[in-house]
Amino acid sequence: MAVNETDLEVLPVIADRWSPYRFDGREVEDDKLRRCLEAARWAASSFNDQPWSWIVARRQDGEAFEAMLQCLLEANRDWASRAGVLICTVIRTNFSYNQKPNRVALHDLGAAAAQMSLQATSMGLQVHQMAGVNLSQVRGQYQLPEGYEPATAIAIGYADEREPNTDAEQVLEDRQSGVRERTPLKNQVFMDVFGQSAPWL
Repeated sequence: MAVNETDLEVLPVIADRWSPYRFDGREVEDDKLRRCLEAARWAASSFNDQPWSWIVARRQDGEAFEAMLQCLLEANRDWASRAGVLICTVIRTNFSYNQKPNRVALHDLGAAAAQMSLQATSMGLQVHQMAGVNLSQVRGQYQLPEGYEPATAIAIGYADEREPNTDAEQVLEDRQSGVRERTPLKNQVFMDVFGQSAPWL
């Protein structure tokens, strides 16, 4: 996969990060998985409340991996079945220190997942985050207690960089190798009035 063509120089792990649809089926080493989770642990969060949790199934866990795979929407199951690790993410909806609603819990989960993704990239892994999850199935499968909500899923593994061997693999290759685009900063960064591009961009 080509390095992202950023407009400005950024950290190499940002330029190298992408979301594969083709994993090569290898297991992810436990040390690398622990380091990904450690990177996520050090994400910033509101009041340092760290409202995220990770339910993890490694490829070598067999039945547990298959059970988590069944929590994904059908469109994600086939390609995600080749990942080395599957994770279901969970947020605690209230702050632990005062039990009031935490309106930024999803934001904080996202920050932690981003740090996990960059750590993975630095070690030769790639991460594909998914919204396509059967939330009620996650809640029942893992017996989430009151005050916790399932959010997303994450696949971690080694990208399959071999030439596609089947039509199905070619479809996934085409999907992941198309031109990668981002909205220009001038359409995202404003000054004085919403929609007015900052002049220093």
